[in-house]
Amino acid sequence: MTASAYGHNLGRRLRSDQAPALTTHSLHSTELAVTECRNDAPEFGLSGSLPGEDAYLVSLKLRDYSQCECWEEGRPVITADVHSGATYLYDLRRDPRYVINKPFHSVFFYLPRTALNAIGQQAGTRRVGDLAYQPGIGSNDDIVRHISASLLAGLHRPHEVNQLFVDHLLLAIGSHVIQTYGGLDVSGPVRGGLAAWQTRRACELLAADLEGKLSLQRLAAEFGLSTSHFSRAFRISTGLPPHRWLMEQRVSKAKQLLSDRKLPLSEVAIAAGFANQSHLTRVFSSIAGISPGAWRRESGSR
Repeated sequence: MTASAYGHNLGRRLRSDQAPALTTHSLHSTELAVTECRNDAPEFGLSGSLPGEDAYLVSLKLRDYSQCECWEEGRPVITADVHSGATYLYDLRRDPRYVINKPFHSVFFYLPRTALNAIGQQAGTRRVGDLAYQPGIGSNDDIVRHISASLLAGLHRPHEVNQLFVDHLLLAIGSHVIQTYGGLDVSGPVRGGLAAWQTRRACELLAADLEGKLSLQRLAAEFGLSTSHFSRAFRISTGLPPHRWLMEQRVSKAKQLLSDRKLPLSEVAIAAGFANQSHLTRVFSSIAGISPGAWRRESGSR
């Protein structure tokens, strides 16, 4: 286990009962991660010190925490109420800690400066300076809330999540943080889509891996492009980001298999790249607007 501030290493310092994490390595030299930390009956005391590194934690609080005593660099700096739904930033160079004296529940995004600089470089902007934040003071950040909600499903059911989805959302968090808290424009220059042959090849690669193990980095590297450039170009060419295109293909494959009425839904799910039948039902229903079983019955009656 790496010493970086995510997963079990973060959970251990915060005395979290569990600390499920998802990561992306789509920036070559570094990684981004998201961790869920929760403890409904913690032992009282100061949270553990994390190894100092040039990185930030961006945290969405999922539970109110009154009179939270926050520390930096070995001393208390503020005591304030933490509100559910608020976003907080922590600079890991300053040894952020807090007094644990009541139940807590949070999502933490691990963002090393090397990753933020790589995202900025892909967007053609300058290097990232210090992010703007005040210790113990939260902000109302809809983007962090929405991305956290999407990733929580993957943290709770990791066997159902595809790597393209994780790559997409963690890179989106990095871009959002650079722009919102770093003051840099990372929208990038407007470019066209992929060449026709590139689009065909990208779709072939995705369709050959319905389970979703292919990473965004590997896809982009196929064409010598950065992950951000590839993602934007693929969306321009197909109308969908890569992870959504993959979901559409899974559902399309499932519809083909459902025409065989003797094939159990559990087997349809696996053959179409889903983790299990319930995973198939959730995704199929969200995209097709009807459950797989109902779709099969309706298609059979036509």
